[in-house]
Amino acid sequence: MKTLNKYIDHTNLKPDSKQEVIRKLCSDAREWDFASVCVNPCNIPLAKQLLEGTTVKVCTVIGFPLGQNTTKVKVAETEDAYAMGCDEFDMVINVGRLKDGEEDYVRNEIAAVVAAAKGKTVKVIIETGLLTDQEKATATRLSCEAGAHFVKTCTGVSQGVATVADIKLMKANLTGAVELKASSGIRTYEDAQALINAGANRLGTSAGIAIITGAPKN
Repeated sequence: MKTLNKYIDHTNLKPDSKQEVIRKLCSDAREWDFASVCVNPCNIPLAKQLLEGTTVKVCTVIGFPLGQNTTKVKVAETEDAYAMGCDEFDMVINVGRLKDGEEDYVRNEIAAVVAAAKGKTVKVIIETGLLTDQEKATATRLSCEAGAHFVKTCTGVSQGVATVADIKLMKANLTGAVELKASSGIRTYEDAQALINAGANRLGTSAGIAIITGAPKN
């Protein structure tokens, strides 16, 4: 079992974050040895520089936050982030196309981003707060079929937060070695542990330090 810190993608995706905020994010990630920092694409070079020599990966977002970019744009974003040395890519699906029943579109778009990431980790944000249970199951299945490495709950920008019920539902629809990332609304150790117990392999949160320091002391 990995330690709790290695579940955490230490995240700051706010539009008004200055570089000093990203520096603090990376400093905290180094200190606590989190799984990754998740930053907007423009902050990839700074994060790579600050985390050099550590095991902390640099993650970014693709098609964020709405998922309504064209596939071509999402692929270009992925290629650009890859060229800057990004390690992991959290892409937002086109929720509207999913709701229209355009399964091939959704699957092909995910597959195109996976191809552009050239073997690096792709996590597919399905935006659970906007979906029915059936749509959550379908989005999870399509992500697996397209070669994604993770399926992720929420952007944290739209409605909805990560829930135990959603993680269990998504887990029941996974195939192969695909894993789960819970994201949005995770603030406490209790929140984190409940989601991990339900099947989450990674946690996207800005409250990583509070979660770790809130763990029971042996």
